Amino acid sequence: MTRDDRLPRDAQSILELAARSMFELFANASEGMMLVDRDARVVWINDQYRRFLPALGFEREEDFVGHPVSRVVQNTQMHQVLATGKPILIDLLTNRAGTFVVSRIPLRDGAGEVIGVLGIVLFDHPETTLQPLISKFARLEQDLSEARRELASQRRTKYTFASFVGSSAAALEVKRQARRAAQSASPVLLLGETGTGKELLAHAIHAASPRAGRPFVSVNMAAVPDTLLEAEFFGVAPGAYTGADKKGRDGKFKLADGGTLFLDELGDMPMSVQVKLLRALQEGEIEPLGSNKLLRFDVRVVAATSRDLQQMVREGSFREDLYYRLNVLPIRVPPLRERQDDIALLIEALCEDIAARGGGAQLELTADAQALLAAQPWRGNIRELRNVLEQLALRSDTHHIAGAQVGAVLQEAGLPALAPAAGVARTVPRAPVADALLRPLPEQIAELEQRAIREALAHTGGNRTAAARLLGISRASLYDRLAAMGEPSDIQTIV
Repeated sequence: MTRDDRLPRDAQSILELAARSMFELFANASEGMMLVDRDARVVWINDQYRRFLPALGFEREEDFVGHPVSRVVQNTQMHQVLATGKPILIDLLTNRAGTFVVSRIPLRDGAGEVIGVLGIVLFDHPETTLQPLISKFARLEQDLSEARRELASQRRTKYTFASFVGSSAAALEVKRQARRAAQSASPVLLLGETGTGKELLAHAIHAASPRAGRPFVSVNMAAVPDTLLEAEFFGVAPGAYTGADKKGRDGKFKLADGGTLFLDELGDMPMSVQVKLLRALQEGEIEPLGSNKLLRFDVRVVAATSRDLQQMVREGSFREDLYYRLNVLPIRVPPLRERQDDIALLIEALCEDIAARGGGAQLELTADAQALLAAQPWRGNIRELRNVLEQLALRSDTHHIAGAQVGAVLQEAGLPALAPAAGVARTVPRAPVADALLRPLPEQIAELEQRAIREALAHTGGNRTAAARLLGISRASLYDRLAAMGEPSDIQTIV
């Protein structure tokens, strides 16, 4: 290896050599260079820069050099670099001479004080010299815009109050309460069994609220592991822990800012997260994991659960203070067995949706088939009804569905709650199809309901509490139905 004694060994000489070499490189490779002093006056320009003088409005160099840079160069930022001491490495400058890509580098003395700024014109006519870079940037901007639109569409609500099918008194009352809740900013707590449509109502409340144009973000407590719920809610700061994203991750509160946060399956939230959720709701601010910075948010909370939160509070598995914080506007969503008048409408709406999703013909159920479905207790509510209709659509070679086909699907489902009602269906007297079609549907449903109640009472030896449990209805509902049938319903006679 040869040795060159001309190469300096001390650091200062190396820095001076590097600075001189870099200066010469920029002077030769750039489109122009300018130097201003600490008073922001132009003190020097190189040969390449002189060619811009006529376009800037100066015939002689002395009319340009020696004058304040802000007076001779429009839109310059040289004075900003002098004031802050921070370089501007890449910038676009547009003035009378055209559009340029420029760099501005502060110059310091031995004490580190800024004594001037070196301006470098890297490219003139960037629309041609930087066309590949500009094109790539434009494509990235387009991709980002499309991604934002897609994300915004995913955060929009899927349902409105028109999606909550039903004209019964129970359904109309739920929609009335939900519409009133939509105009408030207070938390809403949706209570009801699984499959009753609580998530649909949450979407509808947001869609009818003043926040409709903002995001709708949902969190399913039962679907997220306990160890990840805190990060899911509050987000993660960059590099908060080993394996964490270096860019960080926004939590649901941040994503829902200005909109609605839907907390589904609230009863499955672990106690450790309940404490932090309560604080976030009370203070209106969150602290991402691994961060010491508090972030303000504006979120309207809608929560839903199929569990008995009051019982959980008594048992100590749900915080009482959080319960009262969320239970401001409670709405009970009734089970399907309390909305039997809506079953015919639900069957039609569900069959239409199943056909649209599957691309097949819409199911057409005969009167006895609809009556048999209406007689079921539906412990899974609308979700269970849809499951049965989907099975009928897949198993049937025709879109015309009779009662026998419905009975077969109900029997094969193996659901204990369906057995009594299915048995009732087999006891219905056989009648000509024409007569069945001519009879009003409510009349057929009432007849099947009365038969189911009588058989349940006979099966339980007259024990009305047991009969109500067997039918999947409350005792109060059984008393009302017995009264409508003209049967005695004296509470003292109930075993």
